[in-house]
Amino acid sequence: MAGHSHWAGIKHKKGKQDKERSKIFAKLSREITVAAKLGAKDPDSNPRLRAAIQASREANMPKENITRAINKSEIDVNKNYESLRYEGFGPHNVALVIETLTDNKNRTASNLRTILQKSGGRLGETGSTSHYFFSCGILHVAKDKISDEKILDLSINANAKDCFSNSEYHEILTEREDFYKIKSEIEKNIDSFFYSGIEWRPQTYLDISREESDAVIKMLETLEDDDDVQNTFVNCNIHIN
Repeated sequence: MAGHSHWAGIKHKKGKQDKERSKIFAKLSREITVAAKLGAKDPDSNPRLRAAIQASREANMPKENITRAINKSEIDVNKNYESLRYEGFGPHNVALVIETLTDNKNRTASNLRTILQKSGGRLGETGSTSHYFFSCGILHVAKDKISDEKILDLSINANAKDCFSNSEYHEILTEREDFYKIKSEIEKNIDSFFYSGIEWRPQTYLDISREESDAVIKMLETLEDDDDVQNTFVNCNIHIN
């Protein structure tokens, strides 16, 4: 599957039915709670919270779950989560960037080390794989929402890094630090995105076989099962059977 380094995107393309919706909702709820704790409870004045709520809506999380997660920020005042990035290698030497939200970094590091070792990979030092990627903001707009010409004009006027259109959607790339600002500008003309987020995109993609892809997918699914893991990015083209 060419062009995707984000496991969430790979799962979407794979069309796999998520048998653990509660686990996905738990991760999204944690991000909402942390975002609300670190900033305003009003998403209009808290870009991180607004993005977390939108991601939850994209995942069809019920409105009451979102409200509960925001309210929890005032209850769990003594529980502090850290956003930590881990780097390493998976099977067949594919590079990984793993984003976590954890209240116990020793537990998280130990769990990730075990998962990667069992898959034939290894946890690396900070900087060991991030140079294989670049960090950027990504916005996806449904093709039927707006024309190619109009979305290109909006992207240029908002100072986006690039804009592409394919048969399914328009993709807008932003610099990481400009993501929330550009997203707010685009939102003035578009009522919704069907995906938005900050990603680590590979500088170049490794080509691996279908058999090798199966091993990578198995590792990614195991990482996904870890409660502390929020996002995982790989630098290879994964073949979906």
